[in-house]
Amino acid sequence: MVLGMDTKIVLLAAGLIFLLALLLGVWKYRQMATSPEHTAHPYVDIAHRTALLYSFATLLLAAFVTLSGWPWSVNLAAAGVMIFFFVAAIGTYVHHGRRRDTDNQFRHPVRGTSTFMASLVVGEIGGFAVLLVGFVRAQLL
Repeated sequence: MVLGMDTKIVLLAAGLIFLLALLLGVWKYRQMATSPEHTAHPYVDIAHRTALLYSFATLLLAAFVTLSGWPWSVNLAAAGVMIFFFVAAIGTYVHHGRRRDTDNQFRHPVRGTSTFMASLVVGEIGGFAVLLVGFVRAQLL
């Protein structure tokens, strides 16, 4: 099977996010091994789990990109918006895990948190809706 460049880029992103998840797992393990409670900081745990889940979610995006009827640029833009927010969320969790500043980022949100969350919702749902419609258009109609 010959893959389009859009699919190859999304698959590369999935692989990189999975590699990040594995590295975050080492960080989580190190914290568990060295803490008196044998637990990692909540946001280190969240970062690790989220990266694992987002890596597989990105694989799902690659399947929809491959089967979409939209031009490669539309597919890549839709998937790219979602991947951006996946990585940004992981980055936020890593930031809080490294700083050990909170166990709930919404308890005392920083300026822009609500705007970021609204953008994330629109970007992720909108991006996937574009890919889903492209799939339906190409594969079911």
